[in-house]
Amino acid sequence: MSTKGLHPLVEDLDRIVEVAADDLASLDGARLFVTGGTGFVGTWLLEALVWSRHRRGGGPDLEVLTRDPEGFAVRSPHLAIAVGMLRGDIRSPFMPSAVPDVIVHAATPASAVLNESSPRLMYDTIVDGMCNVLEVAASASRPRLLFTSSGAVYGRQPPDVPGLTEGHEPGVEALADLGAYHRGKREAERLGEAAVAAGDAEVVTGRLFAFAGPYLPIDAHFAVGNFIRDALDGGPVVVGGDGTPFRSYQYAADLVVWLLALLVRGESGRAYNVGSDEAVDIATLARTVAAEVGDVAVQVNGTADPSRPAERYVPDCSRARTELGLTNSVSLEEAIRRTAAWHRVRDR
Repeated sequence: MSTKGLHPLVEDLDRIVEVAADDLASLDGARLFVTGGTGFVGTWLLEALVWSRHRRGGGPDLEVLTRDPEGFAVRSPHLAIAVGMLRGDIRSPFMPSAVPDVIVHAATPASAVLNESSPRLMYDTIVDGMCNVLEVAASASRPRLLFTSSGAVYGRQPPDVPGLTEGHEPGVEALADLGAYHRGKREAERLGEAAVAAGDAEVVTGRLFAFAGPYLPIDAHFAVGNFIRDALDGGPVVVGGDGTPFRSYQYAADLVVWLLALLVRGESGRAYNVGSDEAVDIATLARTVAAEVGDVAVQVNGTADPSRPAERYVPDCSRARTELGLTNSVSLEEAIRRTAAWHRVRDR
């Protein structure tokens, strides 16, 4: 596999192969089936697994479910020639060409527009998709299954809780406010727990928070992506609200290392927060992007209300650190620089 066309991902991919060496080696020879392989998370995971095969000479046999194999081949030709592709839709039953030993279920449209305009479709896509994946698992021999859930399952974070732990249960009011995406992920997690109890699969759940990195859309509802777009366009970096909400961002290469650890070493039936617990308010994030990408101006459209506590969406990642030895190696500033550099190269 040539390194041509992958710059500036080579450094990131080599780092993943180095840090996750043992977890990657444990997948050698396994039949690994992936849903959501064309999204942000799935693309990064495939990049790492294919690169690991190139660097190490070993790895799993990969098959990816996709509605559009031809489009996937155009967008990611170096991946398409390295994996098997199964044409299908996560909402309908499907069967891999070979019985999988390991499954990564990462197929969910992370679309705020779909969540608001077609909530039933969003919910059904998540729940029906999980049911179909678990049907595949039940026909196999108790495979390992990593389900990429979301920190959204916690509902609105109480202002006095600095970081959400996996044991946090939303109150009645928070549950009543949950949207289709949030409710779908909660139900999918419940289905996974039932599959573990039935002995159908070893399901490990990753509750994903917010990320930065190549492949992250810069024209969707992701604040850091939109800020990077604004900075690349010459500014100003526009904050639509008052800039007070707190978020935290994990770099994509660290994300892959964490997902591989969950897939291989995570405890069946257990959930793990995946992300960063270093909180940053949105106004500071915008200023950081402006400084790191183009030294451009920042425009905050809203006015903060000092009497109202700032909204938070920040995990406590202690479980992943203590049980799996996971840490983040890329700072927010470096994550922004690498993401912007990738978009500059891609758009040439």
